[in-house]
Order: sequence, then structure tokens, then C-alpha cells
Amino acid sequence: MIAGMRSAHETGSWMSALIACAGFLAALMLGLHAAVPVPVRAQADALPPTCFRTGGGTLEICRDGAEAEGVFYAPDPCAFARGVQVMRLATSDRPGPLQVIYHGETPLNEGRGQKPCIERRAVDPSDSGAVRAGRVVEQLATSMPPNVARLWEDVRPPERPHRGRGRTDAASSSATEVGIGPRDPIVVAGRDWAGEEYFHVFLIATAGEGDQARRVQIQARTYDFETFDVRSRTADGYGVAWTPFTSARNRVSTGPAAVLDEMGRPIVGNCLGEGTDAPGLRGSISVVDQTYHYFYTDVVPEDCREPAAQRRTALYLRTARDLNAPRVWSAPRALVQGLPAGSFVRVAKAKGMERWVVSYACRRPANAPGGPVPDICLQYTADLSLDGIGQLKLYADPIAAQRSPAYLGLRSGGDGSGRYDRTAHSWMTDRYGNLETPNTFSLKAGFLTWLDRLAPRTDGGEASSLYGRPTYWATWTVRSVAPR
Repeated sequence: MIAGMRSAHETGSWMSALIACAGFLAALMLGLHAAVPVPVRAQADALPPTCFRTGGGTLEICRDGAEAEGVFYAPDPCAFARGVQVMRLATSDRPGPLQVIYHGETPLNEGRGQKPCIERRAVDPSDSGAVRAGRVVEQLATSMPPNVARLWEDVRPPERPHRGRGRTDAASSSATEVGIGPRDPIVVAGRDWAGEEYFHVFLIATAGEGDQARRVQIQARTYDFETFDVRSRTADGYGVAWTPFTSARNRVSTGPAAVLDEMGRPIVGNCLGEGTDAPGLRGSISVVDQTYHYFYTDVVPEDCREPAAQRRTALYLRTARDLNAPRVWSAPRALVQGLPAGSFVRVAKAKGMERWVVSYACRRPANAPGGPVPDICLQYTADLSLDGIGQLKLYADPIAAQRSPAYLGLRSGGDGSGRYDRTAHSWMTDRYGNLETPNTFSLKAGFLTWLDRLAPRTDGGEASSLYGRPTYWATWTVRSVAPR
């Protein structure tokens, strides 16, 4: 079943079933979790007005301390939110609300009635998180709406393989059918230009145990963000079946299957790792010219035997035309290579421009205000050429320091002593995964969200660096300038 996603940044590990061993779906949470934000003090470092150029020198982003920022979610000590994507469901001919979907806490148990909030930590292998969703009106776009756990996993011990059983091509790969700990959701509309009404949610699961775990991409689809069908396999192991995600009391044996590429190979991370700390596959999906572009980071294969801190990362691209197809994604194409270990990058089409926007975790230069603290960096390409992404210089030398002059100068969060975290950032998109902003900030270029694991909790507790830690939001502005 689908349960838990635990933060890879906290101690503890959990095991997902191996390829032939997954036999579970999870439970649909019916209890509504009211996630009303509680004010949290935001650290506000006044930055001098400085600007940097991007987009081939024709655009400018300024850090003048005037950008809007705030607390998106101040959770109770039993909850968290990371990778918060805000999506505008409306189209030009169909109004609609905003949909929020994110990686949050696993429901403790099923049943009706309000459950007490008990302080939690991400140390239990069966408590690794869930995909949660809720809707919000435009006027409240900067706050977390009431939400419900929609996809999660109850971890079961893997079955022992039967001796003498032959392996078919459909099951010979490392993860064609896996247990799900759904993490890092990416949401995008189906082919609505061809009449499709589904939204697709791509998730990261983990196959394998201990230090032999590998990340695997899995998929669900939904009409309404309330009921979900999970991609699985037909009985013969070759066809695609969409299995409703239902209560654990009514679970069936069909396990979720890995998404396949055009050659029939599962979409898996390049390297093995320890449980949910296995690297790879985090990113974003953007639709341009009716083509789905899946941008993600992963370790370069030749570095898999290196210590984790020394593994180089690359930004990869896969494309697709139909997300319902048996074989979804193209072969990977490396757009940027030689990135630092653990790099996290998102890419989307810019709001109102024929350009790509690349956002990535970074540190400020050593001579920047506050020193080389974590920030979020952002650059534009000159046009929609994919080669333009590879021409961007994301980090200054030495690259391992992850410093960049293209930092946004975010002010919110931190522990009050000048230390910040700023992890798992995401943004607001339209239904095609391209950048959007709330109507309140219609003149802005984008709307970011991020988790700060160092920011104080509302209860003052320190038991967890994930549960109870606030999620923030911010905008940025870009303007056209004459080339130098």
C-alpha cells in the first residue's frame, strides 16, 4: 500500500519491498487535517539593493529587501510539509481553485474522529510520510489549506523468493514492481488538449533494503485529487493496470509498478544507497508544445562507488507525449554535468516568457550579507532551447562549495542566530507545470515555497528537525534590461 515518506534528512531508515515482493496498496485517509497556519517569527536580514543579470544578459533580478515573504505553514509537532507545489487548476475557459500537494506526515491510523497531535520524529521505518493534498481559494494562496493524506504506505517485510521460480523479462529489472513510500510528488495535467481529464502525480519510491536501496519512479492519476489510481501491472506482468488506492482493510495484492522508459526499462536512480537516502530522480515536469519535459538530478553513474559527499551530480531530461502509455519516458539526456554532490534543481517554463527558469539549492558567496548561508538561486535562459540550460553556470568555482551570485537573498526563516536551512523548495505552477503566481502577486515572476529545518517550532520543541518545522513562501521579480 502506499504510505510513508520519511525525510531523507532525518535519522532512521525504512524498507520498501523488492521488485517481485511488493504486494500492497495503501489506505485512503478520510479524516480532514486542519492545517491552519500559526504565526512563526521570520528572520528578516536587511539586504542592500544588489542585482544580478540572467537570461543572456537581457534580464535582471534585484535583491532589495522589498519582495513579499511569509510563513506558508507552521505545523503542529505531529506534522510537516516539504516540496509544496501550488497549482492553478483553472484554464482560460474554466475557472478553478488552487490545488496544494506536498510530501507530509503519514496518518497514524485510520478511522473517524479527530486524533490528538502527538509529537513525532522520522525514525520509524513505517512512518516515512504521505502525499497530502488540499484546495485553497486565491485570496488565501499564501497559507496551507486544510488537507488530507491521499497516498501512503504501510511497510511490510519482503517476501522470500520461491526457489526455482523463473524470472520473466517483465520482472527481471531491479524494480518493475515495488513497494511505495511516495515522496517528492510532481503534479501535471494529462493531455487535456486531446480530451483527457486526469492529473498525473509522479512520485519517488524505494526498492531494496539497507544499503542496497534504489530510488524508483512510480505514478498515480486522479480526476479530483480525492481519489487516486496507482499504476500497476496486469497479471501477466506486461500490461498496465490502474488500481484504485483504497482502505487497508480492502487492500489487494497488486503492487504499484515502476514507470518505464521507451525501451521497457524502469525509471530508477543510477546508484544504490541507504534506504530513503538513496539518491536521484527529484525534479520537476513542464509541458511545452504538448511534450512533457521531466527534469531531474542524479549521480553520474561512474561515481556510484565514490563516497556520497564526492559523487558528482548531473541534471537530466526525459520527455514524453502520453503519460498513460505503457512506456512513458524517453532515454535520459544529460543537460548539465559536474554539479556538486546532492544538488537539487527544478526547471519550468517562465511565466509570460519563452524561456526556461532554473531554480536550485545554493549558498551565497562568502562576501554576501550573512556570509555563505543556504539560499535558493535562480537563472533564466535566453530562449526555450534546451541547450541553453546547459550553458548556464550554476555555481562559482570551486563548485563543491555550491556558492552562486544568482541567489535570491531570502530573508525568512533561520534559527535567529544567522543559520538557515532552506531545503526541498518548490513553486507555484499552472496545470502544465509552468510558472504561475497568485492573483495577488500578478506582477511577480514566481512564487516559491521551502522548508527550513532550523527555524523554531511553534511549541519551542527540538525533538525533530522535520516535524513541526515551518514552511515559507516568497516571490521574485524579473525585469528586462538592455544587453551590455
